[in-house]
Amino acid sequence: MRTVTTDRVVIVGAGLAAVYAALKLAPRPVVLISPDPLGTGASSAWAQGGVAAAMNPADSPEAHAEDTERAGAGAVLREVADYVTRAARDHILDLTDLGTGFDRTASGDYVLSREAAHSIARVVRVKGDQAGAEIMRALIAELRKTPSVQVLEGAQAVRLETDGTRVTGVVLTSSSPEGSQPVLLRGPAFLLAGGGSGGLYALTTNPPRIRGQVIGMAARAGAEIADAEFVQFHPTAIDAGEDPAPLATEALRGEGAVLIDRNGHRFMPDVHPDAELAPRDVVARAIYAQTQAGNRPALDTRRAIGDRITDLFPSVAQACIRNGIDPITDPIPVAAAAHYHMGGIATDLKGRASLGNLWACGEAASTGLHGANRLASNGLLEALVFARACALDIADTVAAADDAPEVEVSFEPGGTTPDPQTVAALRQTMTDKVGVVRDAAGLQAALTGIARLEAAHGTDDSFRNMTATATLIAAAALLREESRGAHYRSDFPETLQAPGRRSRMTLREAMALRDELAKDIA
Repeated sequence: MRTVTTDRVVIVGAGLAAVYAALKLAPRPVVLISPDPLGTGASSAWAQGGVAAAMNPADSPEAHAEDTERAGAGAVLREVADYVTRAARDHILDLTDLGTGFDRTASGDYVLSREAAHSIARVVRVKGDQAGAEIMRALIAELRKTPSVQVLEGAQAVRLETDGTRVTGVVLTSSSPEGSQPVLLRGPAFLLAGGGSGGLYALTTNPPRIRGQVIGMAARAGAEIADAEFVQFHPTAIDAGEDPAPLATEALRGEGAVLIDRNGHRFMPDVHPDAELAPRDVVARAIYAQTQAGNRPALDTRRAIGDRITDLFPSVAQACIRNGIDPITDPIPVAAAAHYHMGGIATDLKGRASLGNLWACGEAASTGLHGANRLASNGLLEALVFARACALDIADTVAAADDAPEVEVSFEPGGTTPDPQTVAALRQTMTDKVGVVRDAAGLQAALTGIARLEAAHGTDDSFRNMTATATLIAAAALLREESRGAHYRSDFPETLQAPGRRSRMTLREAMALRDELAKDIA
């Protein structure tokens, strides 16, 4: 394997967390590993709701932290919630200074939306449903003006090199469908900011590349993974057959849209006192139950929003129109889809992982902020706060390089790529067996099914990363014999009365459980 050495900090990813960290590290030289052209392929640009922050004088970071803790169903680390919510306002002002065009009132105040489980309107938004795209536009524009940042497009990270206790390098291949021979890139520090795991599911709102590869890569290197079982399913993905499914932002329900069944009956008031603005896990399970019963659930925006939807929520309107749905006159069919992974690489308040010389932020990390159920629009906020925390700690920990020329990597033909049919089988297994509602039999079947797929097709690093993350999710879900937040076990429907505990697991431990199941079946 050819080896390239750099004095640049190596950042894996090109979404909000990666780009923001690169900017906060400036003028320290960094290289971003981006499989796709910058600004495409990352979940950040698809985020619709916005960034949660206490910008209203009637609001406070303490109230925001309390809402975060309540939504997280007892598994939130309060010190993390306090840390993040106190920092929120500064990041909104920073993004504004960088040119982000947040919605403003005539008097210049930020327009604030209320989303599920928030006690007050505190989501700073852009054109209703385009916050992620606008924030990424502003950050990329700033990045283009920052000479210390090199973006290595068309490359994907597939494996970490370690000396047993610390990360020393990352293995790259071409992100083209043909793949390539691997190249080992060694550097002074490594930051993983490459997204979550939603694309491991057949029904998802995540971009195609977001399939747990970064979490799996860290796990395969020996990093500890936290809260792997906590996968959030968005209740209102537009159910029109697209893969990934377009999202009907929660802000629609904040504006008064309601959920109805095929007969026009509004069913959420029968489920929870907060109706459509109940926590996401509650709404997702209600949607799932309606779907399983053949009731074809739908989001009805007609009375609350009407023809204003095309101006207030253009992304939603466009997704509907291209699928033959007129949201002005018709309800929007919806389904619960894998949306956000609360679990990931276990990190501390500085963004440090359990392996030395490795940091993580964004959806790839598990900081303890989200607990068992992420509070709406806390995802982008967490990415911002911990991207800066990682940048500051790397700057304090790693000696600065006097000279760091750009990384030159060329890929030779060859190598392996995941088999599309095998990936599809893995995704269907996750949706069918490790989805909105789980039980022991399904989780055991998932683990043995993942093992079979890996044994038959596991020569490719990218696929091994997917199966590693899938194994961790299913194993942690099997061991958590209760229902908590987004993790719902039909065979253990009650939440344990003891304080919620976070799960922590290495891939070795998850594999041992998987192997034990295989022996029992044999």
